[in-house]
Amino acid sequence: MSKKRKNHNFLIQGSILAIASMVSRVIGIIYRVPLNHIIGDSGMGYYQFAFEMYSILLIISSYSLPLAVSKLVSARVANGEYKNAHYIFKHALQFAACVGLLVAIIDFAGAELFAKVSKYSESVLAIRTLAPTLLILAILGVFRGYFQGLGTMMPTAASNIIEQIVNAIVSVGAAWILFDIGMESGRELAFGAAGGTIGTGAGALAALLFTIFIYLMYCRIMKKKIRRDTVSSVHPVHNVYKMLIITILPVIFSTAVYNISGLLDGQIFSNVEYYKGVEESVYSGLYGIYSSKYRVLMNVPIAIASALASSIIPTLVASMTMKEYKSVKRKIDYSIRFSMIIAIPCAVGLAVLSGPIISLIWGPDEMATEMMRIGAVSVVFYSLSTITNAVLQGIDKMKIPVIHAGISVVTHIIILIIMLSVFDMSIQAVVIADALFALLICILNGLALKRYIRYKQEYIKTFLLPGIAAAIMGAVAYYTYTGIYKITGRNVVGIGMAVLFAVLVYGLLLLAFKAVNEDEIRSMPKGAALVRILKKFHML
Repeated sequence: MSKKRKNHNFLIQGSILAIASMVSRVIGIIYRVPLNHIIGDSGMGYYQFAFEMYSILLIISSYSLPLAVSKLVSARVANGEYKNAHYIFKHALQFAACVGLLVAIIDFAGAELFAKVSKYSESVLAIRTLAPTLLILAILGVFRGYFQGLGTMMPTAASNIIEQIVNAIVSVGAAWILFDIGMESGRELAFGAAGGTIGTGAGALAALLFTIFIYLMYCRIMKKKIRRDTVSSVHPVHNVYKMLIITILPVIFSTAVYNISGLLDGQIFSNVEYYKGVEESVYSGLYGIYSSKYRVLMNVPIAIASALASSIIPTLVASMTMKEYKSVKRKIDYSIRFSMIIAIPCAVGLAVLSGPIISLIWGPDEMATEMMRIGAVSVVFYSLSTITNAVLQGIDKMKIPVIHAGISVVTHIIILIIMLSVFDMSIQAVVIADALFALLICILNGLALKRYIRYKQEYIKTFLLPGIAAAIMGAVAYYTYTGIYKITGRNVVGIGMAVLFAVLVYGLLLLAFKAVNEDEIRSMPKGAALVRILKKFHML
């Protein structure tokens, strides 16, 4: 493989994972529609709070494992140390099983306390049903990290889709059954929310079984590489655990602080509204709209940045190990630009077509539409902060994202409390504070990259030109939708035509503005074929 091809391979792998993540998020949106119909906004509030609590525990048990294992494995594979890479993998599985079991016990035993403190009293069952999933995902995270460290995202991508399909089917079915059972005791919302969370465990188990199957298929190839390995000096077991802990802890802290803002938002919002005298069903319903509609829809385009982040860390580690510093900066350039070229138009599109999209998926909802119009810009901020966090971790500045996330979350909390208490804002305050949280991380991470590796951010092709193209695209999308809807009276036709014209206009404007070049297009999946088509029509 040529050097240029290696430099672009992480984008191709990231794109594969991004497509799978997008498909998974879309499936996640689709199955939440019937789930929402079954348990309502208040039930979704309990369901989502259980997930917020679960997400924090997941960070401790397994969220950091794919990154940590991929980082350690890729560094050794870069030097041809396949014995050490596999040795780390085996002991990481043991580590994951112990930590995952411990966190699962904490989740199950502490469910009542978590629900009581949060003022979401009916979320106890939903929290408890998620406990086994913490152990399953800890083990699954090691397998995914191992394959990512070897330079392939295919097992992770495929397992993500399988996980969501099984999750969707089981979640809706279990919620429907348990909701009816709960009606006998008057706790249908609690039982329905718990039914929704059962699907998460079923999906995780299906993904784990699939990934183990892929691993067993791959074992023959790995054994050949291990036999040919003449450079490894196998580490003592305690050294492996030490490396895992040293790598995992900063990731846990940074990811925990980065993601804890969602849990804190729910806690602060519910407590402030509670002491204002607002009924639990009201603030639970508002938070249910925020978390199950606004956040779910926002997370679809952000999945692209998350996928790129997963793919860039192993390749940055390999380049740093080989002291290829120019390659490091080039990869950072490509990842940020690629992310922004997608995130910026997505943000504009969600803002412009927020009402029609939400109406298509969940039915008319003015509150969710207002949230989307206010917070759509968060797609850009979260995408950029996710990529820059991964870059800092990839260049071995593990503590920096922790510090930046800590500063941002404290600032975010202060702003949120002021908006809720002093200005008497409602759920809109959560949307605004969330956007400011991600923006501050972007600023701090950008300054850190400049300080530690003298990275100079390019602004014209990365932000300005895509921003202008997206603004024009937004106008085209809005007027196309409005015109088509007036003619046909069908929402889905208007959205479909608006999106089609928007994509075409945005792509043509990027080429006209020279915001992307041939080399960058080739780095995308099927990029070579796209270049041939564009040249045929004299567009490149």
